[in-house]
Amino acid sequence: MSRFNSLLKGKCPKCETGKIFESNGNILKLKGPIMHDNCPHCNYKFEREPGYFYGAMFMSYGITMAEAIATYVAIKVLNIDLSIDAMMATITAVMLIFLFPNFKFSRILWLYTFTKKDEVGSADKIERLKI
Repeated sequence: MSRFNSLLKGKCPKCETGKIFESNGNILKLKGPIMHDNCPHCNYKFEREPGYFYGAMFMSYGITMAEAIATYVAIKVLNIDLSIDAMMATITAVMLIFLFPNFKFSRILWLYTFTKKDEVGSADKIERLKI
């Protein structure tokens, strides 16, 4: 599986097998996504240190602003006649709809940015070097 596909599927950046999130969350029940502490497959610890995902907040902000701008452009291109209040309400609704997917994607992207994939058989290579 390619690294990009693993990123989109929310798999562990180390082994690309275990899932990062236990649940997707539910916006209607106001329950956020729940993240595993460690990879269920390779036991890789996702939160490397306290505050590790602080940078993911900035990624989430960038993604959210891109969605807001895309919504505004779509309204203008489709020539939808909305008042300023209605336009702001529409943009806010889009931002709320994508709240949990943005949260998940920004954390996954943050993990993939700073984690190298384990090579298959790397333990075997080390053993062969020792001999």
